[in-house]
Amino acid sequence: MPPRKRAAAVNTPSTMKELKDTLWKAADKLRGSMDASQYKDVILGLVFLKYVSDAFDERREQIRAELLADGMTEDQIANLIDDADEYAGSRVFWLPETARWQYLATNARGIQETPGVPGKTIGQLVNDAMGAIMESDSNFVGTLPLEFNSDNLDQRRLGELVDLLTDTRFTGHGSTKARDLLGEVYEYFLEKFARAEGKRGGEFYTPSSVVRVLVEILEPYSGRVYDPCCGSGGMFVQTEKFIEQHGGHPADAHVFGQEANQRTWRMAKMNLAIHGITGSLGDRWEDTFVNDKHPDLLADYVLANPPFNIKDWARREDDKRWKFGVPPAGNANYAWIQHIISKLAERGSAGVVMANGSMSSNSGGEGDIRAQLVEADLVSCMVALPTQLFRSAGIPVCLWFFAKDKTVGPKGSIDRQGQVLFIDARNMGYMVDRAERDLSKQDIAKISATFHSWRGTQSSAGQLYRDEPGFSYCATVDEVKSADYALTPGRYVGSSDSIENIEDIRESIDILTTELIGRFEESNRLQEVLLQQLGSIE
Repeated sequence: MPPRKRAAAVNTPSTMKELKDTLWKAADKLRGSMDASQYKDVILGLVFLKYVSDAFDERREQIRAELLADGMTEDQIANLIDDADEYAGSRVFWLPETARWQYLATNARGIQETPGVPGKTIGQLVNDAMGAIMESDSNFVGTLPLEFNSDNLDQRRLGELVDLLTDTRFTGHGSTKARDLLGEVYEYFLEKFARAEGKRGGEFYTPSSVVRVLVEILEPYSGRVYDPCCGSGGMFVQTEKFIEQHGGHPADAHVFGQEANQRTWRMAKMNLAIHGITGSLGDRWEDTFVNDKHPDLLADYVLANPPFNIKDWARREDDKRWKFGVPPAGNANYAWIQHIISKLAERGSAGVVMANGSMSSNSGGEGDIRAQLVEADLVSCMVALPTQLFRSAGIPVCLWFFAKDKTVGPKGSIDRQGQVLFIDARNMGYMVDRAERDLSKQDIAKISATFHSWRGTQSSAGQLYRDEPGFSYCATVDEVKSADYALTPGRYVGSSDSIENIEDIRESIDILTTELIGRFEESNRLQEVLLQQLGSIE
């Protein structure tokens, strides 16, 4: 095959945003005739490969420097530098030569194995590299994408993207290591894909500001961290960042997750690898309700964003997880909640993203289950979030926080047995664009500071908790009982507005919105069924 002309070297973008935007625009040229899921696999797979190669090269140079310092010769170094254990000890994957980025960059124009025989395309080279990694590391068997040489993937543009990743300088952007920056690029791409895919994007991506609220309230400094529907692993990545920001070591947390979607499970495996997180996501993808991959796990922290209002789920009435009541067949919200509670250790805590309807619904016995949860004193805090945080879903959402024991905690903690903190954050946030809202750092800080002052933890810096009309209120279990066990913050925090009952009005609007969206979804489903039936008749 004729050699492919190498793309001209690019000027290194001067800011982190420019770098990410440059890479995204280059990657977006590959879209072509590929469907969204295949395109996503190709791009994220390429960033993953660049990351593991950069990490390998960095560790390789460290080993060489150490051996030279010990007085070894180049011949001696050559015999020792490929010891896989030297890489594994630093949480770096040992790579065979054909899986290293430099090999791909050098041979990106095509290679000739035999005179007169066409050389391999860049896509085949990348496929070979992915296969070599899976062969050398059992953790990645069946995980990495092998779609780089497909007919609908433009090999010229793929080569240009390889060139761009090769030429771009991944240092000097506030990151001391190139691979740290590639981790940020991977997260950025996940967010961009989630936005591009709309509702389907919500299956693998939770807005980072929402995850940060969960992490800042739970404070998972160490221990076992679990997510039963982990998507692309965002909860684990934020946990690792939290630990590092507070002077800990990522190895202090032991990660356990499960994901039902094959492609999403593969993304999570790559995401954890890019961030150097050692975790167990099961030997394959699997529905948590059908086959719990961690049946004996009791976690110190659970962070989860389960799919909202699932109507068709694997329900068994005799499931031992239903200690507070059997969830209705038409909605899995309370199945997720009870599964999560069943996974908590003796002093474990959890934070869960839920649709607003879960806070007050009485259909299918949900009200009775909620009453049992309150009476068991498991609910520690409820947070109502602003609308439009999820571009992919118009349903208003909230955060549930659970604690197995409210009487214990870090030194100085306040015994909150028999009490629930309500926070109404619906007026927080700012509009990113017309379709999406985000929480600012100040918003996240206020929500978490309110919780920690209520709990009396060290993070509160000695600040005493006081109810704030229109924002927060500490209620007793008896007060919740008198409200028919409804957990909507608007019922408790009152309002700083002069219009009485405005929060109740908003709550009613939220509930009606949830029901209306559900009707729209059902209408769309029936329309598809009808069209299929008409097609079969024709």
